[in-house]
Amino acid sequence: MVPEAARQFDALLMRLIESGKITAGSRANFIDDGSRDNTWKLIEHEAAARDRVAGIRLSRNRGHQNAVLAGLMLVDGDAVVSIDADLQDDIDAIERMVDEFRDGCDIVYVVRSDRSSDTRFKRESALIFYRVLGLFGVELIHNHADFRLMSRRAIEALREYREVNLYLRGVVPLIGFRQISIAYVRKPRFSGESKYPLRKMWALALDAITSFSTAPLQVIFILGLVVFLGSMAILGWVLWVTLYTTRAVPGWASTLLPTLFLGGVQILSLGIIGAYLGKVYSEVKGRPRYFIDRTVGLTDRATAEQRDTARQQGDANA
Repeated sequence: MVPEAARQFDALLMRLIESGKITAGSRANFIDDGSRDNTWKLIEHEAAARDRVAGIRLSRNRGHQNAVLAGLMLVDGDAVVSIDADLQDDIDAIERMVDEFRDGCDIVYVVRSDRSSDTRFKRESALIFYRVLGLFGVELIHNHADFRLMSRRAIEALREYREVNLYLRGVVPLIGFRQISIAYVRKPRFSGESKYPLRKMWALALDAITSFSTAPLQVIFILGLVVFLGSMAILGWVLWVTLYTTRAVPGWASTLLPTLFLGGVQILSLGIIGAYLGKVYSEVKGRPRYFIDRTVGLTDRATAEQRDTARQQGDANA
């Protein structure tokens, strides 16, 4: 994949440079996520052979999201496009992304117009994934992976998100600024096979849910409250049967009363703990509270002070 991807990216960059849409210093940066094969040697070879190709190698495998983040944080440029190197994403869409950026957009999402090239299992699982996250209140761009353009100020805003379990597809929409989506048709894989099996997809989905929603904790609280109220109602019925009827079997009340009472209190207590844990969870993330899009009528000094204050808040949260 690396030689063919380098060739196609290099040709695209040349075309965009000649059209005056990007500068001559633009380049394609390959991120090697601690591979154990000859990938890095191929990247080194392509970087030596092509002026517009560079590479970054992570010390060990840190996962797809961290590899993408490393690229966004390390490379220069007024705008950065992240794209997988398997050539399934349409690289010709990058020119449209650049046009939108030059028109004032800070973030350009590229979304799939259809998923006919996927297996039925992948289509159905993706649909379920988006629906579940939507129910949990997670803001996502439907049918969007990590093929996007981000302006420099959007990347600097992303830098303020200091959480370890990072899910970029959920974090980037939180940044705000001017955003737009464009559609494309996903191509068949050029060669090889995906290194992103079901296990990794499940882990990514779990990160998405636990990183952006406290809904599971809220469900536990509601469940605990319902069980507690139900236990108290049954407890009252047990007392009534024991005190006012002759139907109670000896030892029945002394067995049920402690079981119902303790079970209800425990579930309710777990729900309350979960509610407070959700607050701790939100606070510990230390996410930035806001970003300033633009100002009018402020002096340069006031704008600089706002930037310094925001940066200090980020350092304090860290």
